[in-house]
Amino acid sequence: MGRNWSAPEVAVAIAVGGSLLLVAVPAFVRNLSFSKLSEPVEGLDRLVTAAIAYSDGRPANLSFPPSAPLTPEKVARGVEQRDPDDAWEHLTWRALDFGFDAPHSFAFQFDSAYDAPSGTSRFVATAHGDLDGDDVLSTFEVRGERGANERARVVPGMFVDREVE
Repeated sequence: MGRNWSAPEVAVAIAVGGSLLLVAVPAFVRNLSFSKLSEPVEGLDRLVTAAIAYSDGRPANLSFPPSAPLTPEKVARGVEQRDPDDAWEHLTWRALDFGFDAPHSFAFQFDSAYDAPSGTSRFVATAHGDLDGDDVLSTFEVRGERGANERARVVPGMFVDREVE
């Protein structure tokens, strides 16, 4: 036969269940958000590391490869997508050995410029994603620079706009 539960026992069971939910749900949401953010953070880290390495032994005006367009050209809308075979064939992506073989959610861009009066080369590496498919983009951006007679460096900090839009 089934057991009859008393009111205090039911209250304790509800309290314990509620406490577990209070701990588990935020942790789940935090882990889900982190997993979505690992692609742009890890991708920009790879890209910036390659750009800094590329600058070694080059004159200041050629410190970084030329700008590369947003790749893939269209940001995936809410799902991971596999790129066309030639998506990462741009000279800059090849020079930085950057691209994706597996499906991914973010598109990347590399902009570089040389300021002759100051002798400084700069780059901006950007990742755009539309994680929920609403045409509102998450943007992650890292900058680097190399002054005349200096080594290339990453400018501290990462710009983030609508990280989990």
